[in-house]
Amino acid sequence: MPKTILVTGGAGFIGANFVPYFAAKYPDYHIINLDKLTYAGNLDNLAECADMPNYTFIRGDICDRQLIEQLFREHDIRGVIHFAAESHVDNSIKNPGAFIKTNIEGTFNLIDVAFRHWMDGPGRVKPGYEDARFHHISTDEVYGTLGENGMFTETTPYAPNSPYSASKASSDFIVRAYHHTFGLNVTTSNCSNNYGPKQHNEKLIPHIISKALAGESLPIYGRGENIRDWLYVLDHAKAIDLIFHQGRAGETYNIGGRNERNNITIVKTICNILDEKRPRPDGRSYAEQITFVADRAGHDFRYAIDATKLETELGWRADETFDTGIVKTVEWYISK
Repeated sequence: MPKTILVTGGAGFIGANFVPYFAAKYPDYHIINLDKLTYAGNLDNLAECADMPNYTFIRGDICDRQLIEQLFREHDIRGVIHFAAESHVDNSIKNPGAFIKTNIEGTFNLIDVAFRHWMDGPGRVKPGYEDARFHHISTDEVYGTLGENGMFTETTPYAPNSPYSASKASSDFIVRAYHHTFGLNVTTSNCSNNYGPKQHNEKLIPHIISKALAGESLPIYGRGENIRDWLYVLDHAKAIDLIFHQGRAGETYNIGGRNERNNITIVKTICNILDEKRPRPDGRSYAEQITFVADRAGHDFRYAIDATKLETELGWRADETFDTGIVKTVEWYISK
């Protein structure tokens, strides 16, 4: 009888890179991918899973308690890898309510159903469910913002600054509480900015690539000085796999690429790659399309992740540097 793992939000950007990798690596697992297919979910990104015998897609909402209970009951789910979230900061400024509902209420639904399916009460695991684990994917944005120096570690105090990061911080605390109060086997990971194939066009890198190729202006917030630590999405998938299988229960692991770049550098790098691989018809540089726009409200200046704990405890290393990963990413979007 294969072990059934529920992956939520597996049609989103990170999930759609994780699920094919995970399903191919573990043919003895039955992977159920639950996704609401909002604007950010795309089944085309899971085409390589279509013929996998150990993969099932179900369209549904993590806020639908009845559905979650039914899935646990019918499939006897033994693990959860929870990606599903509203995640775009600009959208959270326009419509915070959707973020509160999905990220907080949805996470509560999932973990509460998992607790009731795997345990008889606080500290009492049902026989046969000793290995059942809930892994929660979060973000470095819960830590707030950094100045010129320093990095986020697992013990950095939370200081979320947007409705998005506040809702993710809340979900992190719910997961933590289920471990400390009930003894549920949980792990959490907080990652830096992801990039790579299959990302939605609202995010910086695909947004810039598509606008560049369309001959449109390339809008950058402020002066483009905001700094992020960039993580190639497949490196993130491998880290989640490692934490889910080998991480210590109740622990948080930060996942970062050690690839800090400011936004203007990112955009100029993309322009240089496009100049080489898909030159403009007029022979001029795509960098001429760069424009600066009013800064985002409450825009955090800098994020940087210290992944030492993950590297030393579990032996994880990022395979891609930003310089190798960004070329692969641009090539994927050009071919698309």
